[in-house]
Amino acid sequence: MATPPRWITDTEPGHSQWYIQRFRDMAAQGADLAGEARLVDAMVAPRSRILDAGCGPGRVGAELHARGHTVVGVDVDPELIAAAHQDHPGPVWLVGDLSELDLAAAGYPDLFDAIVVAGNVMTFLAADSEQAVLSRLAAHLSPDGFIVIGFGTDRGYPIEDFDDHATAAGLDVEQRFATWDLRPWRPDASFAVSVLRPSARS
Repeated sequence: MATPPRWITDTEPGHSQWYIQRFRDMAAQGADLAGEARLVDAMVAPRSRILDAGCGPGRVGAELHARGHTVVGVDVDPELIAAAHQDHPGPVWLVGDLSELDLAAAGYPDLFDAIVVAGNVMTFLAADSEQAVLSRLAAHLSPDGFIVIGFGTDRGYPIEDFDDHATAAGLDVEQRFATWDLRPWRPDASFAVSVLRPSARS
């Protein structure tokens, strides 16, 4: 693996298990954890192929699988992937670095109809790896597919930089919202949900 993700170097020991338990507790309490999956499900055809990039312990990919889609989830953290296997059997869960993503080499050559990147994944990446990640995601996307990415705009990754990296990766920002439930985007929003498609200029 190249440069390690920020969260591996910048978080306290035990963070992964804390994160896993946090979402297990929220699920047990009946919290609504399916908002991102509902949006993606509404945007794709039935039985689509969906990549959950930076899947963590699997909550988004698991919900999409339950809705009938074929799901592959990838995360760099083996502890989170182990939790996904344990809590959400059904999808394919793989350990992998998004900046070097090559699912064909791992035995999964088919392109995806949609890619979802939830949970502030983009702000946890190693500095200067964002464009590489977007390029590798674009390489796994079908020509008429889309990528939907959400992250906090106050977490050290300016939205202007994101847009520049997307353009360099051959992606156009087709739509942008302030929340996963599609509230209108505004420049002072603290969160951005962006829909990217392969560039019409390519």
